[in-house]
Amino acid sequence: MTESATSATAPPCPLAALLPLWQDHLLAQRGLSQQTVLSYSQDLENFFLFRQELSGGGIMGAQPDEQEVFLYLAWLRARQNTGRTLARRLSALRAFFDFAMQEGVIKTNPAQLMDNPKLPQHLPEVLTRDEMEKMLSQPDMRERGGQRDRCMLELLYAAGLRVSELCDLCVPDLDLQRGLVRVFGKGAKERLVPLHDFMQRMLENYISHWRPAFSPTGNQLFVNRSGHALTRQYIWKMVKKYALAADIRRPISPHTFRHSFATHLLEGGADLRAVQLLLGHADISATEIYTHVQAERLRGIHRQFHPRSQM
Repeated sequence: MTESATSATAPPCPLAALLPLWQDHLLAQRGLSQQTVLSYSQDLENFFLFRQELSGGGIMGAQPDEQEVFLYLAWLRARQNTGRTLARRLSALRAFFDFAMQEGVIKTNPAQLMDNPKLPQHLPEVLTRDEMEKMLSQPDMRERGGQRDRCMLELLYAAGLRVSELCDLCVPDLDLQRGLVRVFGKGAKERLVPLHDFMQRMLENYISHWRPAFSPTGNQLFVNRSGHALTRQYIWKMVKKYALAADIRRPISPHTFRHSFATHLLEGGADLRAVQLLLGHADISATEIYTHVQAERLRGIHRQFHPRSQM
């Protein structure tokens, strides 16, 4: 039995009939991307195949129990699934079982009380302020491509955008008079992010003088030489190119700009809740990865001002 099961090979299962409805729910109601829905669907199809193997080829009942979920996780561990993969697949099960309960197919969610695998805490890779200045100074401002690339790099840092959010950004999403950009994040959730004065002036100059040189075919803010929307792959390659030019040898990606945005705000004294809103995190726990920055700042304040620290 392979882990990359597809719907064409999924065995009969009462719950499996709900999968197409759940896919529609994730796309239409929760606004998830096609790729995310595909990943979740493959996770569920693997669970259905596991149930079939557990039953010895017979048809399982509609209501799975906690024991089945526990054995499924053990089965995944035996196949060298990482903790992160286990956490994602358990999350997919919880969400699907919640949907099955709403549809009246099962009575309880057998994955609800399962503990998530403990994941190692990796601090995000961030650029120092000097490294950020070096990165931003790399594009050649004498040509249209350099003007566009510099504007993209500045915007990644100024607004903490995900690479997909940058690709999807359209000219009408900018309100340069009020200094705001409207961003559609995960699940099509909308947020407004303020722009600093330098970013506003750079965008005004790009839209007025440089963007028309690309002969854009649509409303996308950043386009390629053919006038079409840029891909995420291009932006990844662009960041790698300028990191190499800036002599930054650490692994750098577009998401590094988002991490640097959050870290530098917290270093400057921003509130964690404010950073959560700017990043578009639905849960504060996603933002708490940056609390190491606040902890360092508080330690510095303690060392500087506590009377016993001066001894």
